[in-house]
Amino acid sequence: MIKALAYLGINSPRYDDWRSFGTEFLGAQLAEKGPDGAVRLRVDDAAWRLQIHPAEADAVAYIGWAVDYEEDLDAITAKLSAAGVTAERGSEADADARNVNRLITFEDPWGFRHEVVWGQHADPASFHPGRPISGFVTGSQGLGHVLLMMPDIEAGHAFFSGVLGFELSDKIIVPGRLNARFYHANARHHTLALGQCQPGSAGLNHLMLQVNSMDDVGTAYDMAEEKGVPLTLGLGRHTNDKMFSFYCSTPSSFHIEYGFDGLEVTPGEWVPRVYGKTAIWGHQLQPGAEARPPGIMHQLSAETGATQDLAADESASAAV
Repeated sequence: MIKALAYLGINSPRYDDWRSFGTEFLGAQLAEKGPDGAVRLRVDDAAWRLQIHPAEADAVAYIGWAVDYEEDLDAITAKLSAAGVTAERGSEADADARNVNRLITFEDPWGFRHEVVWGQHADPASFHPGRPISGFVTGSQGLGHVLLMMPDIEAGHAFFSGVLGFELSDKIIVPGRLNARFYHANARHHTLALGQCQPGSAGLNHLMLQVNSMDDVGTAYDMAEEKGVPLTLGLGRHTNDKMFSFYCSTPSSFHIEYGFDGLEVTPGEWVPRVYGKTAIWGHQLQPGAEARPPGIMHQLSAETGATQDLAADESASAAV
């Protein structure tokens, strides 16, 4: 039912820094700002794909997922209800705020707000990158992928695969260091990844953006020092999706994986695999990275299920 990552919304006191970070470094296009002054970024012809809202603290505001058919929203609502999760239909004003035709919203067991949308607005042939690059891989593959961290990865698998229908691509298990699952919804090797973290917290580790050229990755890598962008993992190629990429910190605690040449899969035919390391080569942890947050983290309340902001600790999963 869910076919792609449609957009991502973040709250951040450093929202305005995304104007230069998003355009001059990532190569996104600056869109018209949101009603609250939010910075909106485009990576293709969609009205926007990433929105950073003014706020007092970093937090994940919402994760937007796309479906192909309007009726899929009702099917997902029914699946969620059967699993004990209430989905609400967004108002016309809600849909207008997201530049979509229709949406439903719900909160998952780990405190993430999700929006499932149909009819994302786009203006054909209107995208102009913020710096000279060949462009981003989107289309039917959506914005990219996100990695969410949670304390019970098996429960996460049951929810995101069993309820929402994401298909397992593979696992990476490095004993004592990493336990992660990767899921596809289209030809992109993974649109969603789940990583195990310490009990009592959950968070967003990174958003992956895929460009059309290795040179686009290389020029961004060279620009990181010039623009003072902290690197998290150096250049490397992953074992599972074969992505050639590097990771960097953003102005808002979470990370960006900036990559090229990711593996494509055929949904329904792919056979999941298990890997014992994250990289074929490279992806070395960079100086100072361990001292920075592993992502935008929030604390989970066992009593109420509510969440509150939490300063991320070093024990949570590293970027993969």
